[in-house]
Amino acid sequence: MTAEKKERKILYIDMDGVLADYQRVIDELDEETYQKYCAKPEENKPATFDEIPDAFKILPPIKDAVESFLELSKHFDIYILSTAPWENNSAWADKLYWVKKHLGECAHKRLILTHYKNLNKGDFLVDDRDKNGAGEFEGELIRFGSSEFPNWVAVKAYLMERK
Repeated sequence: MTAEKKERKILYIDMDGVLADYQRVIDELDEETYQKYCAKPEENKPATFDEIPDAFKILPPIKDAVESFLELSKHFDIYILSTAPWENNSAWADKLYWVKKHLGECAHKRLILTHYKNLNKGDFLVDDRDKNGAGEFEGELIRFGSSEFPNWVAVKAYLMERK
């Protein structure tokens, strides 16, 4: 009789603002690039660099994100669940480049790009927003950057108790 293999819980992690430091790059943009791609006062929206070609591959990792991902991947069936801007053709490839560069083999074929995160079935989703279906995710939404989960130390501790 063989021992039953324990089924691991499914964990999704958003990329921009959770694994990759999106805001830091916005803050460091030169004025010309910012004005061309980010400043949208007529739309009354926060600054974004969604349409800058090649922008998503230069994002630095958020503090403790890579180490936390690697540790959590030992205990969860883990995926990167991200949205890529529709009008930025390089964003899709840039995100794959970023995952390969920073997360390596443990993230091999674990990148899911979608505008409907709620269609993915799983136990946990770590995301900094409730947009693109994250708010309707059937499992537990862990709001990265909130007072309860301000950083990766808090997120990892919470998830390790629930593995």
